[in-house]
Amino acid sequence: MNEKVNLTREQIAARDPSETFQDLLDLEKVAVPAALRESTETYLGSEDLSVERYISRDFFDREVEKVWRKTWQVACRESRVRRTGDYFVYDIVNDSIVLTRSESGQLKGFYNSCLHRGRALKRGSGHSDNLRCPYHGWTWKLDGEFDSAPCQWDFPHIKQEDNKLPEVRVATWGGWIFINMDDEAPELEEYMEVLPEHMNQWKHEHRYVSMHVEKVIGANWKVVVEAFIESYHAIATHPQLMAFQAIDNSQYDVWGDHVSRTITAYGVPNPTHAAKFSEQDSMDAMMKLAGMEERPELLPGQTAREKLAEISLPGANEQAGEDFSGRATMSELMDSTLYSLFPNFAPWAGHGTVITYRQRPNGNDVDSTIMDIFLLTRYPAGTEPPDDAPTFSLGIDEPFSSAAEVMGAGLSNVFNQDGVNLPQVQKGLRASKKGAVSLGNYQEVRIRQFHQTLDKYLNA
Repeated sequence: MNEKVNLTREQIAARDPSETFQDLLDLEKVAVPAALRESTETYLGSEDLSVERYISRDFFDREVEKVWRKTWQVACRESRVRRTGDYFVYDIVNDSIVLTRSESGQLKGFYNSCLHRGRALKRGSGHSDNLRCPYHGWTWKLDGEFDSAPCQWDFPHIKQEDNKLPEVRVATWGGWIFINMDDEAPELEEYMEVLPEHMNQWKHEHRYVSMHVEKVIGANWKVVVEAFIESYHAIATHPQLMAFQAIDNSQYDVWGDHVSRTITAYGVPNPTHAAKFSEQDSMDAMMKLAGMEERPELLPGQTAREKLAEISLPGANEQAGEDFSGRATMSELMDSTLYSLFPNFAPWAGHGTVITYRQRPNGNDVDSTIMDIFLLTRYPAGTEPPDDAPTFSLGIDEPFSSAAEVMGAGLSNVFNQDGVNLPQVQKGLRASKKGAVSLGNYQEVRIRQFHQTLDKYLNA
């Protein structure tokens, strides 16, 4: 476990002393979930981090052995392998895993390598009655048992009972399929610590992928992870958000080694910019970002936060087939409540459509990352989910704005601003004379926790 101590007044001096997220929860008119009431003001140290963590080939190779082959990581949604014979290939650095649904209905994960001459058995995703190598035709059943091979008489030394495809561990949570290549790792439920207890109320298993954008970014995978576990950068990078996001007062929480969270309130101007914006300004800015032509007029005394919750409620009700009236907080209907599970899975909380992030190395390249952005939309329990949206792929030189048709102009512009930063961060790290990066004690505590956990794996 990461060692925690209570923050001193001096250590959290940068935190704006005005209205906090917990103060906003005090204004809710319905019961607030216990998960949102948790607040862990934690100090994990102030030491600089070496830039070698982001640019060194040796460091990257150690991560492959000690992190990517030892941790639970998301491969895909369960919907990708719903029927018997469905398969999905998950690649991470030089490892390749093929997931499939066997005849008995079991989820199975196998190393994607033929036991004859090593050819990858499958690529991408699809449907097949077996796992047949296209090179020489060696074939395995969907449960991994060897089936047949041409000229099998020429291999008397290969015993069928010893020729089963090697498996990886597979587990599920919230409609996601996780894999782990380490047979000695803890069970997924233990690994996830407080995350299921917090998140299960928002029913990620009853969601379908309403948008999926996959982009190659020219920066180390950790640089990309870090950009989405702190809101501090938004003040300079996303000025259009200052009218309706309380960036300065984002709440940062860490639990154990694997789980952390940022909560940023919507419908409230950023504290250091509050004098510039009226409640109506906040409302208008939110509608603009959402691509809405309508600009609802606030009633006398009504806040933008109250109005946004009012507007958001019918959509959440319709998606879920439930009535959240009188039981959903304003926070659950609008706020950015972003959890992370080490090393690279980041689901948002809430009742409406939510975002999930995943970042992973682009093959074995130290300097580039594949980032996935999923939108997950509720569907009523007991009904068939809509089909998942197709993946919209962007290359390293294609900006997020190229995906505006699926993301919307407002959202794609926000990610564009991040996409401009990240390759320049990687460039600056390689050019650094200082040779280190410095972190804030509170607003970047999640980055600190991430690296302390990373070190535990690397030193294990």
